[in-house]
Amino acid sequence: MSTQSAAEYELAVLIVEALNLEAVDPAQIDPQAPLFGGELGLDSIDALEIALAVSKRYGMQLRSDHPDNQRIFSSLRALCEHIERERTV
Repeated sequence: MSTQSAAEYELAVLIVEALNLEAVDPAQIDPQAPLFGGELGLDSIDALEIALAVSKRYGMQLRSDHPDNQRIFSSLRALCEHIERERTV
């Protein structure tokens, strides 16, 4: 398992809180593991909840029609990198 950066941990906490994943320790989410179809068992409704939480926390939009959504939501690390890129634009 890869080690989370501080930004990845912050995002993991946000995801766990937004989705009420009480049995999940944010620090134990592998930043390179798939967010969907993996250990977390997330689905498309969860993606909408994550997008909403990210927009509230970081002040940016994750649009459902974005052509790179599959890559953006592929892992905690990919989502975190996308947020950091978008926030610096």
